Amino acid sequence: MSGALTCVNIRPMLRILLTIGLFAVLPVFAAAQTRVIDGDTLELGGTVYRLNGIDAPEFGQTCGRWRCGAEATEALKKVVSGKSLRCEALSRDGYGRVIATCFANGQDIGAKMVADGFAWAFVRYSDAYTDQEVTAKAKSLGIWSGNYEPAWDFRASRWQQAQQAAPKGCPIKGNITKNGRIYHPPWSPWYAKTRIDTSLPASQARSPASVWNAKGERKKKTKKYNTTSKLK
Repeated sequence: MSGALTCVNIRPMLRILLTIGLFAVLPVFAAAQTRVIDGDTLELGGTVYRLNGIDAPEFGQTCGRWRCGAEATEALKKVVSGKSLRCEALSRDGYGRVIATCFANGQDIGAKMVADGFAWAFVRYSDAYTDQEVTAKAKSLGIWSGNYEPAWDFRASRWQQAQQAAPKGCPIKGNITKNGRIYHPPWSPWYAKTRIDTSLPASQARSPASVWNAKGERKKKTKKYNTTSKLK
């Protein structure tokens, strides 16, 4: 999902806001400026946002015979399609993504994904959507229609398997392109397609394994934004 940008690039603006400690509502984006990466991650105007408080099945994850990861991604596409989108930044994770609560025509996207059974409430980091999860579970919607592996356990098992087979125990693969470095953790749909040349210098092969813990989970510690208003 791509198109001509009609808003200014918010990256410089966001850096300025963080530096001077001011908060402003981030620009409203049209659907043409949106790219859905997976069920809990999207890119708006060149900035990648990880939806706060939810954890959707990974794109390559299956729930029994149901391709729950792919369907969660499609569900998020439907939620944002044709809508005006706005995100309120909370923090930044170890991968440089902005953790945010995002809205589609005023509707909380995270709440919608959990309520429809396409994401778990990520209570390790936030209890914002526990009520929606209780309702979805009671209705046996989506991920609650069976005894399926939560996304964090899926990532942990993939990490352990890949770590055993990876050179020097580092399972993250990377591509070096003219636009920079792209990293693929073991649960990425591009992981198996990426071939590693171990003859490359270590400086080129280095990956950000430090942002993941031993279970393949994103480390909890994040750098909080200095704002004068509580972002919710």
